[in-house]
Amino acid sequence: MFEFKELDYQETPLGAISLRRRSEPRLGGKILYEVKLGEEFLMSSLFVEAEEELAALALQSLDAEELDVVVGGLGLGYTAAKALENEAVRSLLVIETMAPVISWHRLGLVPLGDKLALDSRCSLVHGDFFELAAPSGGFDPDNPGRLFHAVLLDIDHSPSHWLDTGNSAFYTGAGLTALAASLHPGGVFGLWSNDPPDEAFSSLLDEVFASAEFHVVTFPNPYTGGESSNTIYLAYRAG
Repeated sequence: MFEFKELDYQETPLGAISLRRRSEPRLGGKILYEVKLGEEFLMSSLFVEAEEELAALALQSLDAEELDVVVGGLGLGYTAAKALENEAVRSLLVIETMAPVISWHRLGLVPLGDKLALDSRCSLVHGDFFELAAPSGGFDPDNPGRLFHAVLLDIDHSPSHWLDTGNSAFYTGAGLTALAASLHPGGVFGLWSNDPPDEAFSSLLDEVFASAEFHVVTFPNPYTGGESSNTIYLAYRAG
């Protein structure tokens, strides 16, 4: 039997956001969680491999015994949950601009809600990642100037396809330089993108950071019968 339930619907400054749970007959009735902003799909629990790889690839490259991490964009929680699987993670700040998304986790409306909300290392912060990443900002309001070992970003569709045009200033030399200043020496900035690797953006990362690389993450797409892919960018502050 086909199941469909809208679990929440709220207006936000970016538009109406909704969370729904449904079964997928083409996948044997598999239960999926999906988030829409207006009529646009933001995320689905079906395709999470690249979101998890964002955390796995970034954190495995670090040598520190204790890691302080920022995740920009909570979503369904897959990047944050993967980060918490790393036992070296001492603290995790998850910055989310849409208050309803945080409430979904705290109320247990999404599968990973309890995993994040009940982990003492994890703080779910209602705020604008891009404002906090600016030169006058700071990710930890209680500790101005605090540095982090990793900042992982999964908000916009890509460096050139933004949920809000105001985000575009971040993907510039000035925006990335301000972000780099929030990292410990040797720290990593990681970015998820839905698009193929962008040569111009890769070159910009090379200009701002000591080194940068990208990884193409492929995963099965049961709707097409083939594979889809996302891109993970990693950029390192000089050690």
